[in-house]
Amino acid sequence: MTETVTPTRAPLPPAPGADEHVALDFANSDLVLPAGPLDLLDTPSACTRWLVEHDLAPADAVLYEFCAGRLRELRAHLRALLASRTTGTPAPPESLCAVNTALTTAPSAALLHWDSTQGLHRAPVHPADRVAEHAMAVIAADAAELLTGPDAERLASCGGSPCTRYLVRTHAARHWCSTRCGDRVRAARAYARRQQAKERQPVTGG
Repeated sequence: MTETVTPTRAPLPPAPGADEHVALDFANSDLVLPAGPLDLLDTPSACTRWLVEHDLAPADAVLYEFCAGRLRELRAHLRALLASRTTGTPAPPESLCAVNTALTTAPSAALLHWDSTQGLHRAPVHPADRVAEHAMAVIAADAAELLTGPDAERLASCGGSPCTRYLVRTHAARHWCSTRCGDRVRAARAYARRQQAKERQPVTGG
């Protein structure tokens, strides 16, 4: 039986900064929407599709649950480090260890190759069982840059509850990851103001 491959694209545009940082988009593949939680890496086929879409695996790659589980575990550690960075709390040692291990597990550089069809070209060459390691090394390297580089000071968690995505703020006043989350925040504030206005209205006797 062939497993059905479900789309891995979130029903939201990428959060600000996710186009530049694959690690941010990776962390945001575990999200919460008003309708409930959504895991874009919940199956091996979904993990494979996500990696292929982000140029982290060849189109014919096949991942199994063991590797998919390792990717989800790395994602959890990355989210813990993002939470640490955005809240100013100590970084969990186990999360630092997980990202550092991923950094050194597999070479992330695309090597130079030649064949009669493509001529000279660059591509990662890994056995099938190392596709996940290669992807994790690339993600970890980008995560290290994101958490320590020039965008680190602008990292924030989305303020549009219940959203759990992270973003790189494009300006100081931005605190949500999408127009949808921003609209939800503004609607909630408007509703709260209306309720407060009603509560302040004097009660007239009949």
